[in-house]
Amino acid sequence: MRLFDLSLRFNGFDIRKAKSTLKQIQQIPEVDHKSYVHSKRKEILEFHLKHNAYYNRLASNVNTEDWNTVPVLTKSQLQTSLNNRLSDGYSTTSVYTNKTSGSSGHPFTFAKDKWCHALTWAVIMNRFSWYNIDFNTSKQARFYGIPLDKKGFVKERLKDALSQRTRFSVFDLSDQAFESILDSFSRKKFIYINGYTSAIVQFAKFLKRQNIVLKSICPSLRCCIVTSEMLFDEDRELMEIQFGVPVVNEYGASELDLIAFENPQAQWMVNSETLFVEILDNTNTPVPLGEEGRIVITSLYNKAHPFIRYDIGDVGMLSEHSTLKNPILKKLIGRTNDLIILPSGKRAAGLTFYYITKSIIEDDGSVKEFVIEQHALDQFTIKYVSERPILNEKLSIIKDEIKRYLEDNINITFKHCHSLERSISGKLKQFTSFITN
Repeated sequence: MRLFDLSLRFNGFDIRKAKSTLKQIQQIPEVDHKSYVHSKRKEILEFHLKHNAYYNRLASNVNTEDWNTVPVLTKSQLQTSLNNRLSDGYSTTSVYTNKTSGSSGHPFTFAKDKWCHALTWAVIMNRFSWYNIDFNTSKQARFYGIPLDKKGFVKERLKDALSQRTRFSVFDLSDQAFESILDSFSRKKFIYINGYTSAIVQFAKFLKRQNIVLKSICPSLRCCIVTSEMLFDEDRELMEIQFGVPVVNEYGASELDLIAFENPQAQWMVNSETLFVEILDNTNTPVPLGEEGRIVITSLYNKAHPFIRYDIGDVGMLSEHSTLKNPILKKLIGRTNDLIILPSGKRAAGLTFYYITKSIIEDDGSVKEFVIEQHALDQFTIKYVSERPILNEKLSIIKDEIKRYLEDNINITFKHCHSLERSISGKLKQFTSFITN
């Protein structure tokens, strides 16, 4: 029984139709793909100008015949109540909603209409199929976080069961935890590993210390797919040696789609089916292939919420060998998270703060930006920008949550700021460690 497909259909995501539509898009010849992209981006632009009052105010001077007149959206412009940003005919109960991780320091709640989200899953399943992975049958070793509240925990565990996933927490990267994970690999026929780069790298380092190649323990293993953080060459080499399988690089954004996925020929293929990806300079002008610029993305199918020329907050470069139908991501800058090192010696992935900062995020857009710094083993500072200081009651809740996820003997200081320091690329790094291991 194809439980994963059934669960999508049960929740209103017509995955069967989405897979068929995706196949039709992929069959469009290279010579006709430009017309497809131009017609879809004009269609989605005109839809939101007509049916989305919030976007219409942001793009009041657009010439629909000239794409260069379309303004670039920033995350800060979307930090207002979701109800204000939904298109006519859509409500929070009729769409897929979620929160961004805030990894760039700009958290907000977003929405996708159900057809758009079905296409998102069709793209993801298509890319994973490049490695003979079927979400209905292929067992996954999942290195992710999990919400600790009862509702969120149960929901994720149910999704794990439907998706053939065994979840390993990134909140504890100790040798003891890795021993337990290794035991699971020896007992279960995992087909692939998927999860946060930094946590999986730590598992590979553990295997190296133990002089173990994972595929010798788990012969069914085919590949390792890493996401959410930068993949450095030396880490890839380490993982491929210790796992004994290829490492695949994924780049995505929850509010958009899967953006780029590495194919078996080691090309980082950009999603040109449901997204239009541009690389722009500081004047919002497209740069030539092979030059760095800001990654700006248009969601071609999301009618519930406008993501049109949306600046995702990353800097990257398209290969000189790219075409409009087959763009290749040559380079991605940023999106790396340091490890958290705690007084007890426990280690956790920097993206642990994804789950903690959900306590900070409010849909009314009160907290605009935040970063978290570790200055000593037991000293953390949360710097945030908001219209008003966070109430002491809220601060206490956040402190309790952080200690619940990590450990008790740490001190957390909050600093209300008017602005936050950015890197040369203009990107905020959510978590930065100023200590050495």
